Amino acid sequence: MRRAIARWQTWWARLFVLMILTCVVLDVPRPWDLVLIIAPFLLFLVRPPACDRGPVRLAPPVRGRWVALNSPGSAVPSHGVKAYGQMYAVDLLHPSPAASVSIGWGLRARRPESYSCFGEPVFAMAPGTVVQVRDAQRDHGARNTWPLLVFMMTVEGFWRELTGVPRILGNHVIVRHEDGTYGTYAHLRRGSATVQIGRSVHAGQELAQVGNTGNTSEPHLHVQLMDRAHPAAAAGIPMEWPDLELHPDDTDPRWATGEPKRTAQPGFPPNGQVLEVRTALDA
Repeated sequence: MRRAIARWQTWWARLFVLMILTCVVLDVPRPWDLVLIIAPFLLFLVRPPACDRGPVRLAPPVRGRWVALNSPGSAVPSHGVKAYGQMYAVDLLHPSPAASVSIGWGLRARRPESYSCFGEPVFAMAPGTVVQVRDAQRDHGARNTWPLLVFMMTVEGFWRELTGVPRILGNHVIVRHEDGTYGTYAHLRRGSATVQIGRSVHAGQELAQVGNTGNTSEPHLHVQLMDRAHPAAAAGIPMEWPDLELHPDDTDPRWATGEPKRTAQPGFPPNGQVLEVRTALDA
């Protein structure tokens, strides 16, 4: 039942907004106005039950040097919420340049092409079948100033919540693995998908490229493992990437957040940890 309700999360949000407008325009008397508003809001808060499956060993989805951000190695839920199957999701981007990256006050967005990880290939973590491909959204500018960040976290974020999962994930690919889990690769570059729905893929096969689509402040790869194909109805599953080369002292101070919390997933790279994938896993 909880999964069935959670699957319609976007529609509960829309109904919530509609009920507020209805109560204002029609001057609905109390307590009916509160009932009409609170009911869809409570339904919107329903999340799928957690999955008790242990970590799944997978191939890393990138090659070269990357940094973990919003990582389950620092805290779970890694992105602060359980929605959309992202309990154990992680963001990956290139290490920051030597010069410090400052956040300005202008209204001009930095072009996504100026980030080194933009256009980097994204690889399948396990063999399986492609069940979803979204590839048409344009890559937007970075939210690299305070006004743009505030806009993203308020007006833009609320709009994406109302428009649904595709606008949150941006361009994305979902692969059903042979063990029944689902790998999701999000914020991909427009027109970069190299696979189609129904096609089989092998571990290490290129799926698309890193982009800047959906709910993102700058180009990066968002990757997660789920127990269902539909993110709103899915529970997150922890991942393990054994083919990583880690150096504990090699961290990116821009993204490091201190010691992991008690909820953190043991063994997974924490926020700010630089990781390297040197082994070519392509078949």
